[in-house]
Amino acid sequence: MEKTQFKINGKRIYERADELGLCSSPGLGVTRLPFTPESLRCEALIEQWMKQAGMKVWKDGVNNIIGRYEGKDPNAPVLLIGSHLDTVIEGGKYDGMLGVLTGIEVVQTLFNQGLVLNHPIEVVGFCDEEGVRFHSTFLGSRALVGTFTDEDLQRTDDAGITLEAALINAGADPSSYPLAKRNREDILGYLELHIEQGPVLEKENEPVGVVSGIAGVTRFSFEVSGKAGHAGTVPGRLRQDALAGASEIILFIESVMKKYDPLVATVGKLTVLPGASNVIPGFVKGTLDIRDINESRKESAINEIMEESRKISSARGIQVKFEEVMKASPTYCSEEFTSIAEQSIKELGGRPIKLISGAGHDAMAMAELTDVAMLFVRCKEGMSHHPDEACTEEDITAGAEVLLSVVLKIANK
Repeated sequence: MEKTQFKINGKRIYERADELGLCSSPGLGVTRLPFTPESLRCEALIEQWMKQAGMKVWKDGVNNIIGRYEGKDPNAPVLLIGSHLDTVIEGGKYDGMLGVLTGIEVVQTLFNQGLVLNHPIEVVGFCDEEGVRFHSTFLGSRALVGTFTDEDLQRTDDAGITLEAALINAGADPSSYPLAKRNREDILGYLELHIEQGPVLEKENEPVGVVSGIAGVTRFSFEVSGKAGHAGTVPGRLRQDALAGASEIILFIESVMKKYDPLVATVGKLTVLPGASNVIPGFVKGTLDIRDINESRKESAINEIMEESRKISSARGIQVKFEEVMKASPTYCSEEFTSIAEQSIKELGGRPIKLISGAGHDAMAMAELTDVAMLFVRCKEGMSHHPDEACTEEDITAGAEVLLSVVLKIANK
C-alpha cells in the first residue's frame, strides 16, 4: 500500500508489541490477566508512550488507561481509539495490544507534525475484555458505556479475590467507577484496529480489511440421556447410546452450518459418562456456540437443530435437552465510518475487503454508546489466542496508515 503524507513508524509499533509481550506471567506466549503485576508493568509502558506522544494520561475507577490529545476545540466531541490490554492464558502479543499501540502511534505522528485536529482524540487501553480472570467480558468498555454495576465489583476470580479487592490492590478506586461513564453527546465515535483472528485477509492477499459488523452469538448447554450398559452384552439394535445420539446431532449441526454459511456453529466441549471403554455411554453433556451477523438466519438454524434433535431422540429412544445460557445481538459498524475506511484503503493503494467478525470485541460494548468502526490487520494463518500469533511489520504499518487516514477524515471535519 502507498503511504500517507505523514510517516507512520511501524517499526516502533512492532518493537513495542514485543516489549509488551514480556509483561507476562511465566509460560508459553503471553498471559496477562487484569490487575496483576504483569498488567501494571504493561500499563506503565503504555502511560510512558502516551505521554511521549503529547497526551495527558489518567486511569479511571476500573483501571482503564486513557490518553487525551487535545483538539482545537476542547469542548468538541472526542474521537475514541481503543482496544484491550489483557490476554487469554498463553495467548499472543497482538490481540488487543495492537489496537492500543497503533492508536498511540497515530497520535505520535500528529504530535510530531504539530498537527492539532478539530476534535480531541483519546486512546483507551481497556483493562479487561477477555473475561478470563473474573468470567465477565468487556469490563473496561462497559464502564465507559455505563453498564458496569456494583454487582460486577463482587465478581470473584478462581482464588476467591473480588474484583473490588483486585482493583484496590492495583491502586484504583473502584468506588469511583461511575465517573468513567461517558455521555453520548460527548463522543464523536469509536475506532478499533485489531488482528483479524481469521484467514480471509491472508487468502485475499490484503494487509487490511474493514469490519462491517460483529456476529451475534447464542450459546447453549445440552444434555443427551440414554442408557448405560455392558459393551459386550447389549445388542446394537437394543442400545440407547447417548454418545451415538449426540454424534448424530453434532453432524446435523455441521450440515446446518454449511447450509447457512457464513453462520458458524461449534460444539466445543463434551463430557461422556460413565466414561469407561467397556460401558455404553449413558449420558453426554456438551456446549453449542452459534454465531451470525444475521439474527433471523441464526434463529432459523437454531430452530432446525432443535427440531432434528427431537426427531433423533425419538428414533433412538433417548432424551435431549438444550438450555440457552447466553445470547448477544449482532453489532453493526457505522456505515459512514466504514465507507471512510474503505475510501482510505483505496487511497493507499489497497483493495477494500469487507469482513464480519465472529469474535467479540470492545466495539460491541461501545456500540451502545456511539458509532463504531473496526479495521482488521492480516495475521499469519489466521491464528490468534495462541503463542504463535504473528503479524508482519509491513502489515502493521499498513493498518496504522489506514487508521491515521480515517482519523484525519473523521476528527478534522
